[in-house]
Amino acid sequence: MSSVRGSRHARIRMLTAVATVCALSAIPPEPQAPEPVGADTSTYTETFRPQFHFTPQKNWMNDPNGLVYYKGEYHLFYQYNPNGNSWGDMSWGHAVSKDLVHWKELPLALSHDDEEMVFSGGAVVDWDNTTGFGTRKNPPMVAIYTSAYKKGGKQAQSLAYSTDRGQTWTKYQGNPVIDVGSTDFRDPKVQWHAPTKSWLMTVSMSTEHKVRFYSSKNLKDWELQSEFGPTGATGGVWECPDLFPLAVDGDPDNIKWVLVVNINPGGIAGGSAAQYFIGDFDGKKFTAEDKGSYTPPAGSVVQDFEGGGFGEWTTTGTAFGRGPAAGAVDGQGAVSGFDGKGLANSYHGGDGATGLLTSPSFTVDSPYLNFRIGGGRHPHGAGTALDPTPPEGTVLADFEGGTYGGWTATGDAFGTAPATGTLPGQQQVSGFMGGGLVNSFRNGDSTTGTLTSPEFTVDKKYVNFLIGGGNHPAGSEGPTTVELLVDGQVVRSATGKDAEALDWASWDVGDLAGKKARIRIVDDNTGGWGHLNVDHIVLSDTRARRVSQETSVNLLVDGQVVRSATGANSETLDWASFDMRPYAGKKAQIQVVDRNTGGWGHVLADQFTAAEKPAQSVVQRADWADYGKDYYAAVSWENAPGGRRYMIGWMNNWDYAGSVPTQPWRGVQSVPREMALRTVDGRIRLTSKPVDSLDSLRRDRPAAASAVTVDNASKPLIGPAAGNKAMDLEAVFSVEDADRFGLKVRTGAGGEETVIGYDTTTQELYVDRSRSGSGDFSSAFPGVQTAPMKPKNGKVKLRVLLDWSSVEVFGGNGEAVITDQVFPDPSSTGVEVFAEGGTATLDHMQAWRLKSAWK
Repeated sequence: MSSVRGSRHARIRMLTAVATVCALSAIPPEPQAPEPVGADTSTYTETFRPQFHFTPQKNWMNDPNGLVYYKGEYHLFYQYNPNGNSWGDMSWGHAVSKDLVHWKELPLALSHDDEEMVFSGGAVVDWDNTTGFGTRKNPPMVAIYTSAYKKGGKQAQSLAYSTDRGQTWTKYQGNPVIDVGSTDFRDPKVQWHAPTKSWLMTVSMSTEHKVRFYSSKNLKDWELQSEFGPTGATGGVWECPDLFPLAVDGDPDNIKWVLVVNINPGGIAGGSAAQYFIGDFDGKKFTAEDKGSYTPPAGSVVQDFEGGGFGEWTTTGTAFGRGPAAGAVDGQGAVSGFDGKGLANSYHGGDGATGLLTSPSFTVDSPYLNFRIGGGRHPHGAGTALDPTPPEGTVLADFEGGTYGGWTATGDAFGTAPATGTLPGQQQVSGFMGGGLVNSFRNGDSTTGTLTSPEFTVDKKYVNFLIGGGNHPAGSEGPTTVELLVDGQVVRSATGKDAEALDWASWDVGDLAGKKARIRIVDDNTGGWGHLNVDHIVLSDTRARRVSQETSVNLLVDGQVVRSATGANSETLDWASFDMRPYAGKKAQIQVVDRNTGGWGHVLADQFTAAEKPAQSVVQRADWADYGKDYYAAVSWENAPGGRRYMIGWMNNWDYAGSVPTQPWRGVQSVPREMALRTVDGRIRLTSKPVDSLDSLRRDRPAAASAVTVDNASKPLIGPAAGNKAMDLEAVFSVEDADRFGLKVRTGAGGEETVIGYDTTTQELYVDRSRSGSGDFSSAFPGVQTAPMKPKNGKVKLRVLLDWSSVEVFGGNGEAVITDQVFPDPSSTGVEVFAEGGTATLDHMQAWRLKSAWK
């Protein structure tokens, strides 16, 4: 799937003149958000603190757990680290709400201990006291969670119970209640299945891409009923499954079952996402509706690798061999999904080999280039260099020779000498030079220490070094950092990106010329990714460029990469497509790139075809509850009043979850959504809308705009001075002849904007957050997310929820939803309407400023 998916949506530029009158009533300036009663004045008004999404007062949060309604309260449990702002010591935090909008954070519910961490799961009210944990008069609330055992890594399903409405909890002495001996068996969701008068558990065999269904009469003794999968998107682990019935189009006589399977990575927008299947459940087995086989669009084959050599395509390096492969090569697992007898395969020599395979130059004369791709998931990074040669200069340390030389170590994280590569229990380390590097994974993440260089004089413009490992910046709790010390003070710092692969980092030290300095490598973190990898520190007058570690297929125009796709850590090839329309008539080349020497460090490619329509991958053909980057671990409440199905997801993505710039908390839940099954364009779809109770936060008087026609232009609707960081907007557009149109929100400082648009040429809703503020903490963060959506009667309807650090867009009747975090400057609060490539009309819009839910 293309790592630049949706890049055809160029940033909308401010253009000229708008015709038509805008009837717009202004919103008064927003006052400072109120504080929760009894809260410290330093909380809930931090720069990016959400005002109507749940966040804990402090510390790390991820998956929602144990969603159950009981005695007038919606219970939200969640994965929580009680000891810090990064992943670790997983326990269940707890909050309750009467309306799914105003939340009260409660004390820790289920705590990790010396034997286990408490991973995700569900909760039920045992009304008939089948467990014996309570009484019929006072039925127990029972949590079903995954015990993640610290010794050996096994995962099994366990119980805990509460007889005081979830205030205090007792772990069942007979735990675990299901143990299959697996290290990837997790996230049980339990419900009462009335037709069989038994409890039903839906649980994930994560790496096998399967969901298992178990039944029980007492929540303690379980019997396996069936399995589902693998099918659909399988590019990452399957987690947090949920199964529930819904009426189709509100018809109680037409009930379908929905199986939600969250996947990471391999989601529709990259990284984490919530996939779903629609089908039938008979009490034992879930059967998904048959969507039929897929036939890609026909076209003209450019390269099918069926000859004895690569023809006019040229190679460098050794990874691709002397010609096409006939499938797998020596040492490789079975390869599938290619056409004919041959394909390009860069596994010659194993993952350690690198190389390029480049087509002749050609003139772009087709709308799309379709092809099959497999192998490693290592996307192209903008601005990276294919040449790994380090800059020339003075090498301060290369960590060769078996010693640290004059460097001074404290603690036990760094050992007595450099590592020679990957340490026991560590994922594969790559990207270092020579035979040695600093690696603080000695005895795992639990060790800490420092490693400090001898003093040196800053006599060149840059300090360049290779760095990998944990992302825990200086100043955070438990940093993993490389620091530059001048006069004993930290004047520069860098951290890893939660990846074992090392890449170049650079400090501009021109202003420190002539100063005496030291470099200190700090590992003060004992949680997840609590280590650093460092190598080849060099003073130079040239800034080092990050080295490409991609396994990708790239389209080059004028020598620049303008489209890119990568594999999914799979030896099965899948379809991908490049939109070539912006480059019609230009000279281009196809380049198959393997610059990775770590795990899955190879790429597979076949069947390059020029076509009139794009081919779709398995991921694109799958069904998704949300098409944004930040909606994961989505699960629903049990026992909600009126039989309604409310769902919530963790508003984050494992690609950068540990790096988002929030403190003293990290992690936020989406707005709870009411789910429904509707027939859309002749097909049953899972749709969602924000819970109705969110309307209670709307201030009385909305801003209103009507009959605003924009012709290849952008026009302000609400100025930044209004200070509206939390808003609820409803808008309807008429589709005319514009290529793209929509709203820009959070506009302001330095050209910041988040673009919420509709592309008429592709019939897609999109969100472009490439200029949304802070996003340099991860190369996976900026970009464009798209969702398929057709206009209805020539109209496009949008509901947009803006919080201090997020945007949730509900298109149509909730069939196209995009959820993204954004981190703009607080002063960027403007709203604009735009059209590109023609004319569009904003029929009407209402925009409510939202009160804080924390009062």
